[in-house]
Amino acid sequence: MKARDVAVQGVLAAVALVAAFFVWQREPARAPGEVTVEDAQAGALDRIRYDEETRFVELFRDPQDRDTVWVRLGSKPAKPGAGTQSATDAGALAQATSDAGSAALDAGANSADAGTPASPAPVPPPRELRGNDVALKLFARFAPLRAQRDLGVLDDQKLEEIGLAKTERRLTLTLDGTPRTFRLASPASGWGAPYLQRTSDGHVFLLGPALLTDLEAAASRLVDRRLHTFDVDGFDRVVISTGTASRAFVASGKPPGAVQLSPVDAPGTPDDFARNWHDRLWRLTPVELLGRGEAPPGPAPTPAFRVEYQRGGKAVGELSMAKASDNSWYARTEFTPGWVRMGGGLELLAEDAAKLTAPR
Repeated sequence: MKARDVAVQGVLAAVALVAAFFVWQREPARAPGEVTVEDAQAGALDRIRYDEETRFVELFRDPQDRDTVWVRLGSKPAKPGAGTQSATDAGALAQATSDAGSAALDAGANSADAGTPASPAPVPPPRELRGNDVALKLFARFAPLRAQRDLGVLDDQKLEEIGLAKTERRLTLTLDGTPRTFRLASPASGWGAPYLQRTSDGHVFLLGPALLTDLEAAASRLVDRRLHTFDVDGFDRVVISTGTASRAFVASGKPPGAVQLSPVDAPGTPDDFARNWHDRLWRLTPVELLGRGEAPPGPAPTPAFRVEYQRGGKAVGELSMAKASDNSWYARTEFTPGWVRMGGGLELLAEDAAKLTAPR
């Protein structure tokens, strides 16, 4: 190839790289008629909070890893007078409140006779869970925040008609540490695009119909439920431990099949019992994810068995399985933010783990 041809190809490659850079930097294409509600760069968005009357959802970036999004799910305390107490009982409620001191001394049936409402159930602490790919993509859609239409500033009667006058729903975007608050309301028909009001100037917008759907169902749509980020071809050795006993196996496999396990002292002799045991373990899925820092009920559980995954002599993951005081089995891995409940009925799996690690 001549020097001239090489130079031409080099110039073409450089032009292609420059064009790709500008395409990547270009602002995403807008839908026809779309308007900007909050003009902000994606890197400026720190947190999204969605509030309803009884619960809230937050999405926020990990301070140590900006590419990781966490999902925070929480409940709100019941409002005073909510539940069975009606507005017509206001006088009786006031009397019960004035007699609160003496009623407290007469705990039991006397408190019911006095009409004192039962204490509200305590609100459990929020759960912080790792967000999945859907959460990451959703987070990016809020900066900049766009809507289908700008309806302008509406009068009080119109705000009442579309449900914004007394709504309990809120959306808060924290941009570079500064919160931006919006009020939300759904159409009276129950379907269609929701309304959003910017509290800073009262402007009302018509949002896209799919923007809030994932936030409303955050527990099922936005939480990463994986136990590991690697598949069966991501490790070449498995070490199973129960108590002080352990046994290592050479591992080989390709998804979606089961991994083949052979004792390290006999790598050419596959162990079908070990393969079937690990396949049962690998296919387990959690039924409930506990939040970051949340522990199973009762005393700290002692693992019944532990599995370490290695590749090239280095650990790439691990799983510990323990039975808690509620007779449910809980697992914890290198990827889960805390313990996850696996349900019951895993006693046989623990018994077989002891058989696998028993001295030969």
